[in-house]
Amino acid sequence: MMDMRDIWIVIIALGIGTFAIRFSFLGLMTGRRFPDWTMRLLRYVPVAVMPGLVAPLVVWPAATDGDFDPARIGAALVALLIGAGTRNTLGAIFGGLATLYLLLWLL
Repeated sequence: MMDMRDIWIVIIALGIGTFAIRFSFLGLMTGRRFPDWTMRLLRYVPVAVMPGLVAPLVVWPAATDGDFDPARIGAALVALLIGAGTRNTLGAIFGGLATLYLLLWLL
């Protein structure tokens, strides 16, 4: 069984590893220019990451033990519509958040 010291060692080691991986790509490129094709591709990173983070919480919500939840589906649809309509990431996040809490309160 792991004690608290072992847990903190793992947390610190993972933090250092994560920093090293990101620094090796971004920190060592200081003063250099990325090729244009790389810059075009990097613009799509947030669009690719956000659904990967949100989809499991909508499709299999832990709050309902994996049962269908109309509040989360509704909030995801509103966020999708706001994001597609306005192309504003923060607007989509806050719109979905407001819709989720409104639907949870109503249902």
